[in-house]
Amino acid sequence: MKRLHIIGRKNSGKTTLVVDLVAWLTAAGKRVGTIKHTHHQHELDTPGKDSHRHRQAGAAAVGILSPGLNAVYWPTSDEHDSPARYQQMEPLFQACDLVLVEGHSRSTAPRIEVWRADTETEPIAAQDAGIVALVTDDPPPGSLAGSPLIWSRSDLAALAGNIEQLLADR
Repeated sequence: MKRLHIIGRKNSGKTTLVVDLVAWLTAAGKRVGTIKHTHHQHELDTPGKDSHRHRQAGAAAVGILSPGLNAVYWPTSDEHDSPARYQQMEPLFQACDLVLVEGHSRSTAPRIEVWRADTETEPIAAQDAGIVALVTDDPPPGSLAGSPLIWSRSDLAALAGNIEQLLADR
């Protein structure tokens, strides 16, 4: 699975960038998958509904097929940030040309960071040399670990091209 993580601090524009990239790449004929990674505990199913009751009863996996959307819930005993969790999902994304993951700043997969000066926070890339590129239209701060590439946030065509090249090189 060609996977790229889009990371950044709170209110940096991660979700907006993912949405913009999905629309741009899809219009260019690419099949794009997305995964939202969060550190927060969420109940993804609806408590009290049949599928939730199946899980509560001990089902190893619960699938839901509806007229417009399908889903599968399965519990995980893996560590939250384990690469095995992405491997479990890989068959579901095999038809995708690339997968954009929003979040998971500690992933070993390629990561780019969205940064805006008006958040008044230092980029994660200032401390993490593993970040490939800083996506911003603001002048980047002086010291960035590993000197990541600087990619313009406002030039979606160039940004999408950079991402496709990055993933093709891996």
